[in-house]
Amino acid sequence: MSLAEDRAQVFAANRAVGRIEVTAEYGRGITSRKRLSESGGLRMHFPGARKRELEAVLINTAGGVAGGDRFDLDIAAGAQARLAVFTAAAEKVYRSLGPISRIGIKLSAGAGASLAWLPQETILFDGAGLERTIDVDLAADARLVFAEAVVFGRTGMGEAVKHGLLRDRWRVRRGGALVFAESVRLDGSVAAKLAAAAVANGGAAIATVLIVPGSAETIEPLRAPRPPFRGEVGTSAWNGIAVARLCALDGAALRYDLTKVLAALRGGKLPHCWFH
Repeated sequence: MSLAEDRAQVFAANRAVGRIEVTAEYGRGITSRKRLSESGGLRMHFPGARKRELEAVLINTAGGVAGGDRFDLDIAAGAQARLAVFTAAAEKVYRSLGPISRIGIKLSAGAGASLAWLPQETILFDGAGLERTIDVDLAADARLVFAEAVVFGRTGMGEAVKHGLLRDRWRVRRGGALVFAESVRLDGSVAAKLAAAAVANGGAAIATVLIVPGSAETIEPLRAPRPPFRGEVGTSAWNGIAVARLCALDGAALRYDLTKVLAALRGGKLPHCWFH
């Protein structure tokens, strides 16, 4: 075995691999955990009292995602259940020496269920490589509030992502039919691409909020007169789906805007971890 092959094997053996499987069910007026499987460095906590909506907080004990790491999540809300999933902190994806990080997320909601996927930001470091897939399977009458935010560099510390890789693929199905599909690829000179007016116009932080079912009335609270956002926020609705797109110069401005958007859409219901 060559020295390079030996180093590659040592590197692979030290990569973090984690998996979470969670199923929530409804009964007697509350939503509770039915099944929980944890492996690797991923953990799920359920703070607060038992109530109609179950709050679940995802924790990555590895402290971030490094090149070659692999994490998989399978989260399901059973019939009539209400489940809201948050993260304890922003997820950091560190610079890679070559191998990319992979995250696979599967979300599902049964008949009459409500699922809110509301993690804090994903922060990419310069030179990071991330490939992520998110697949959502909803019953015909299930409800979804979905938010994902990406910040390119720790902007509060003056960092920027000059080069890296982000491949992000989302698919949402409702009643078995594909209703939303989106793929994003930023490769190579990330900073130069974000600087383009048609991409982020120099912004370093982006987010999407997706509401199913959604309509113009759903996003009307975001259009009413209110204190101005710190970045750009655009909304649209079509075919039973409502979407808000956010873009900001830095992570702090994006978080400010995103909390305003989510609080308006969820009636002010956000966990304390979102305001740390």
